[in-house]
Amino acid sequence: MRRRIAAALIALAALGVAGAVAAQTPPAAPSSPAKKELVQRLMRLQQSDVEGFARSVVERPAAQMMREAGLALQQQAAPQEKREAAARAIEAEVKKYVDEAYPIVRDRALKLAPSTIGPVFEARMTEEELRQLVGWLESPTAKKYQSLAVELRSNFSQKLVADMPAVLDPKLMALDGRIRTILGVPPAGGPPGPAAPPARPASK
Repeated sequence: MRRRIAAALIALAALGVAGAVAAQTPPAAPSSPAKKELVQRLMRLQQSDVEGFARSVVERPAAQMMREAGLALQQQAAPQEKREAAARAIEAEVKKYVDEAYPIVRDRALKLAPSTIGPVFEARMTEEELRQLVGWLESPTAKKYQSLAVELRSNFSQKLVADMPAVLDPKLMALDGRIRTILGVPPAGGPPGPAAPPARPASK
């Protein structure tokens, strides 16, 4: 999610609890046309943050499904070429899902934000505080920070994701094996275990 230092409240708190806070908290100061205009400017400045949050909502479950599919493919006895073809097919399906779902969630998020995030800022911040916040977000320093942050997050996330399979896959496979042992089911990809004996009728 795209974040700015001064706008972290939006991504962490406002998106999650804004509606409840706005409904329960009285205005900190009387509103005014100038204050409402500042809130509207602030919302326009936060559009990329809202869009980034929407993308994370769409991509998070798909990424989890891809990880689970990758583990399942590793445990198959199929030839490597077939597993690689299946992996490419899964990746294509995930991309199709993201391409179809993201615009829907993004549009919904952008429509919802003004009525949930905006009232929080209007209720909890004074006109002068809003003016300072908008001034910072519109400053060259904030814009430079944002451009650097996007690049740094991208480089960091790519490196972290590339390193994780070697670290997590063995642990996840071991965990899967322990869970299967507890449940009494055969190992993934292994032959089925012996059939359980029929239950004895309850004694009278």
